[in-house]
Order: sequence, then structure tokens, then C-alpha cells
Amino acid sequence: MKKKLLSVLLTGAMAASMFVGCGTSTETTDNSAPASTDTATESTDGGAAAATGKKVGVAMPTKDLQRWNQDGENMQKELEAAGYEVELQYASNDTQTQISQIETMINDGCDVLVIAAIEASSLGEAMDMAAEQNIPVIAYDRLIMNTDAVSYYATFDNKKVGEVQGQYIVDTLGLDVSDTSKTYTMEITAGDPGDNNANFFYSGAMEVLDQYIDAGIIEIKSGQREFSDVATAQWATEKAQSRMENILSTYYADGTDLDICLCSNDSTALGVENALAANYNGQYPIITGQDCDIENTKNMIAGKQSMSVFKDTRTLASQVVKMVGQILNGEKVDVNDTETYDNGNKVVESFLCEPKFADVNNYKELLIDSGYYTEDQLQ
Repeated sequence: MKKKLLSVLLTGAMAASMFVGCGTSTETTDNSAPASTDTATESTDGGAAAATGKKVGVAMPTKDLQRWNQDGENMQKELEAAGYEVELQYASNDTQTQISQIETMINDGCDVLVIAAIEASSLGEAMDMAAEQNIPVIAYDRLIMNTDAVSYYATFDNKKVGEVQGQYIVDTLGLDVSDTSKTYTMEITAGDPGDNNANFFYSGAMEVLDQYIDAGIIEIKSGQREFSDVATAQWATEKAQSRMENILSTYYADGTDLDICLCSNDSTALGVENALAANYNGQYPIITGQDCDIENTKNMIAGKQSMSVFKDTRTLASQVVKMVGQILNGEKVDVNDTETYDNGNKVVESFLCEPKFADVNNYKELLIDSGYYTEDQLQ
């Protein structure tokens, strides 16, 4: 298989649709609660002024993934700039710790909760407590399942993330379902089964690629195609690496080339890249990712990862701050999706930010010129 680079970001409607705007480290628990400013300030998007003296609790899953560090920092910065007191906590990827932290936030008098759940269906106790206290909850980038207590959901268009990854593979290889003269091998590395988003990423990509698999143009030699077979607990790099090492030794040790590695995000892609470096001598595959983590962006520059879907956490943070202000001021809350995200109890009104396509051709404009990273960080 000879891989082609896209001469433009994505062809046709694909490129147009992606360029609209909204992602691992030592673990610590952030117990700080910065003091509230005395005067409410206007939100960064020009929306309503923050309600004076209000407190917002922000619960993040872990500091083990780069993106959650960035999300937490961006959220705290944006909320404090808008005039709120912020209680930010990281839960070391432990659900009981997160439940305890959320309950503490409620007892500390938080007026709104912003929660990125570790396990989507395991926050029932804390959600019941928030409902009893009439505290609005914004699910942040991971939908909280099986509860009526979630008021709103703010995230990226997660299905589109997968669609971008799948379409990149189709466009790069020039796949045509009617042309079976060339075949390619592929292995899939999906995300955490406890994260509702992982299903959207996977299903978005597979809706693009299924027809080529069914036609025999793409072959999954391991036979591992279903989400339950390819999921990676906690999005862990080491778990993705171990699984890929097993696949390589079992199905590709005879010299068969692995042409495509569909990876749902950058932490799983990094595990796959580590496994390839240690256990694979064939032609290097296409590798997809998501989040534009620093190590993966370096690998993208070095040709070890083909692309990543960029989700600018600054955009998402700004939107959530706007929603917090609208809630606390009794205003209509901006949403742009009222049909897609059913958490088992209700369809949660949502605001979806658009992901952006990134590769070696545009990462400077997207990541450096925008101030997301400095050039030194990617050296």
C-alpha cells in the first residue's frame, strides 16, 4: 500500500465542513477554590454579565490525559474572568472520588456544576443530591447517563469526529466501493466503553468505512470489528499498546503490511505508535487520532501519525461560561441540538462545537498561530 498525502485539508464538502470552530501528566487533586471577584464582569463572548458572588463547581476526570488539564485550566480561567468563584477538582480517574468531590461542591454552596464524568452511568448519588438542591448541571464533553438531573450538555460534534477520521482514510487511499482491485488491511482502536462519546467516535468512523469492509476492500485481519472488541478502558495508552502488540505478533509477524490504524484519539494512537515502533517492520500505516496532544502532534510532524481531529478546548470553555451566565441570570440558554443526546432518562439539550481537521500541512496555522501551543512545545 502506498499512502498518498492530501494536497488540501480534505476534499470538497469535507474540507468546508470541518473548518468551523470547538482534547497525560502526574496526578494531583486540585483543592483550591480561588476567591470570587467583587464585581461581575462581562462574559468573553459579549453575553450577560456574571451574577455577583456565584460559585461554579468544575469536576474533571483526571490529569493523566493532557486534554483534561487544558480543559480544567481553560474553564477556571474563563469562569474567573467572568466574575465567578471556581472550585476545580480532578478525580484521578476514580468514580467514587469524583462522586465525593461533586457532593463536596454541593455542600460548599456551588450554584452550578460543570461535570466531565469519568463513568457516564455512575454518578447517580451525586446527581440525586444536585437535583434535591435544585443545582443546574452542565455535562461537559461527556454525557451523564440515566438521570434527569442533567440540565444541559456542552460538547463537540462527536459523531463528526469519527466521520472526519473515516473520510480521511477514504480520501487518502482513494477508495471506491466499486473498485475491488486493491485491498488494504486495517485494525481499530476505539475508546473507553464507559465514555458515551467513544461510541459516537466509533460509529461515525464506521458509518464511513463499513461499505469498504463489507466489499472486501478493507480487511480486518484480527476480526476485531465490533466496539466491544476494540474498546480501550480509560483511553489508556499502555492498554492500546499492549493490545496492538498482540495483534501485530499474531496477524502481521509474517510480513503482512498493516495499512490503516483507525484510532479514536491521540492517547490510543500513541499506544499504537509505540507498538509499531517496537514490533513492526512493514510499510508504515495511516494512523488517525483526536485532540492534537503535544506528543502526537510531534509524531504527526515526524510522519508517525497521519492526522488528528482538533477540538479547541478554549472554544468549548467559552461556550460553557456563556451557558453558566445564562443559567444564573435566568436567560434562555443557547443550544443547537435538541434531538441527538438521549441519556436514558431524557434527551438533553446540547450545544455542539465543530471539530477541525489537522495534519502536517496546517498544524502551524491551527495550533501555533492560534496560540494553542508555542513552537518550543512542539520541538
